[in-house]
Amino acid sequence: MTGLIASMALSWGCSGIASGNSSTQPPQTYDISGTISPTAGGNAATVALSGAASATATANSSGSYTFTGLANGTYAVTPSHTGYTFSPTSQAATVSGANVTGINFTDAPQRATYAISGTISPAAGGSGATVTLSGAAGATTVTNASGGYSFSGLANGTYTVTPRDTGYTYSPASMNVTINAANVPGVNFAATVQQAHSVALSWIASTSTVAGYNVYRSTVSGTQYAKVNSSLVGLAYTDTTVLGGTIYYYVTTAVDASGNESANSNEVSANIP
Repeated sequence: MTGLIASMALSWGCSGIASGNSSTQPPQTYDISGTISPTAGGNAATVALSGAASATATANSSGSYTFTGLANGTYAVTPSHTGYTFSPTSQAATVSGANVTGINFTDAPQRATYAISGTISPAAGGSGATVTLSGAAGATTVTNASGGYSFSGLANGTYTVTPRDTGYTYSPASMNVTINAANVPGVNFAATVQQAHSVALSWIASTSTVAGYNVYRSTVSGTQYAKVNSSLVGLAYTDTTVLGGTIYYYVTTAVDASGNESANSNEVSANIP
């Protein structure tokens, strides 16, 4: 008997899971760029970025600047450089899937300005005095407790400085000052107390029975009278509130016990030296 031997081939297999490496792509970023001209103010200018992100850049010798790595969003770009102004002062830039170029600025040198200053003495007449500037520019200031004053931010030109304060005269009365690329200190004044003045008034009694009289004063003849007495007076009144260099016009009225007031008397004038 012939034996049959069956041969068997055994095969071994392996099964496994194939795997690969995966990675996340970084988000796309963009640039904002521009130029500041002329280069005198653009070179080394500081450029600030604000809004969706904040950053600072320095413009190169050609006035060019760039902000990189920016996400989509709205930004503001603002240049600065000591001694220069910029037009426009700031610009908005919106990044939306692309670089933003041409955010440009124009620079101009700031105009130099100067000051006029001085003192009014003695302090009794200088403190609290009003000083007026006129001419190439107009302004008003009030002196400090020491009589000092100053006008700043002035361009070249010719100005007039005039102090004033009730009860004082000033020497000189005003001064002309010329600014020529430099501050002008020492524009000083001397204050003198005005001589005290008064006007003594008297009048003839009314033919009617009266309770008293009112006194009215104006600096315009025939009109704009204002009462100067606080209560009814008799047949005389002294006005101690007059100022030198002024003409005053006076009238009186009679007032009865019921408060009825007569028409104005004739007008008299007083010229205060």
